[in-house]
Amino acid sequence: MFTITKEVYFCYGHRLMNHAGKCRHLHGHSVKAAISIQQAQLNEQGMVCDFADIRDCVEAYIDEQLDHNFLLHKDDPIIPMLIANNERFLALDEHPTAEVLSKMLYQHIKQAGFNVVEVALWETASAYARYREDSV
Repeated sequence: MFTITKEVYFCYGHRLMNHAGKCRHLHGHSVKAAISIQQAQLNEQGMVCDFADIRDCVEAYIDEQLDHNFLLHKDDPIIPMLIANNERFLALDEHPTAEVLSKMLYQHIKQAGFNVVEVALWETASAYARYREDSV
């Protein structure tokens, strides 16, 4: 089995409602996401796929949905103020954690037709979350 990994970088703001620690306050992150794609056979060019194809798929989604956006839970009481001030935000059904963002990226890449095996998202230099769909 062959696996390749493409890293992408972006920034976002968020807060975690009802969090006991500092993350309940408005703050931002500069993150790295590592997308791993797997194939049993290499293509006619001797690749799993072109790294640029992964980049193009992921960066388009990130630019539209995540980069320099404010990610909030759909019930966050700050949303009306953001709307009133014409601020960019994305309301999510789940809390905007690194775990949830790694799953969002995974699902987008899978839906685009890539055989994604894992997405890891570093929220800080020393902490990351990853999402994969393991077969049982």
